[in-house]
Amino acid sequence: MSAALGRITPRRLRVHRTPLIVRVTHWLNALAILIMIGSGWRIYNWYPALPLDWQFPVWISLGGDPRVTQGLTGEDGLANALAWHFGALWLLAISFVVYLAYGLLSGHFRRDLLPISPSGFVRDLMAAAQGRLAHRLGEQNIVQRTLYWGVMLAIVLMLVSGLAIWKPVQFSGLTWLFGGYETARVIHFLGMAAIVGFLVVHVALSLLVPKTLQSMVTGIATEPADEGISR
Repeated sequence: MSAALGRITPRRLRVHRTPLIVRVTHWLNALAILIMIGSGWRIYNWYPALPLDWQFPVWISLGGDPRVTQGLTGEDGLANALAWHFGALWLLAISFVVYLAYGLLSGHFRRDLLPISPSGFVRDLMAAAQGRLAHRLGEQNIVQRTLYWGVMLAIVLMLVSGLAIWKPVQFSGLTWLFGGYETARVIHFLGMAAIVGFLVVHVALSLLVPKTLQSMVTGIATEPADEGISR
């Protein structure tokens, strides 16, 4: 038997690398958003944006001693929640602007998040619903691309509407564009709800395809070049 017959040909691997700046801004954005959501829920409990007799559970909100939120010891809980909210606001604003600048200047957005189209979105959505949507490492389907653009627009909306709420006198023109202070608060709340919805889908997809999470943590992930995972 010749040596050639006993030789094992290694499988070709597809390698996906995630740049350091994308990984750092991704996790900073995630941290800031989680803090803002948690503290925002505590603020909502003090000052609801919607005319509903309902509050977020204290244990999933952020803002100090839960007894304060229940009105037992004053308004320090609201002040703590606002402090967390505004601190995370600046972290998100800086990190998100850095990510946008990199995405535009490096071609990341054009290369990885385009093209998108209504027909392509419907096609990939139907394929995903039927379990026939192939996933390859480092490639985003049109549904994922659309969701990424949507969450970026939601973050911009949150930041701008937040300014209208925070400084309604100094940014009176901006507040007016949102239809007034109370309407701006409703829009801010709906933007938060959209981001929470995205996070649920995003985490679920990461658990279904863990190699994408590996790449976002370590910067590199591999899979056989001929492998396609149907999701």
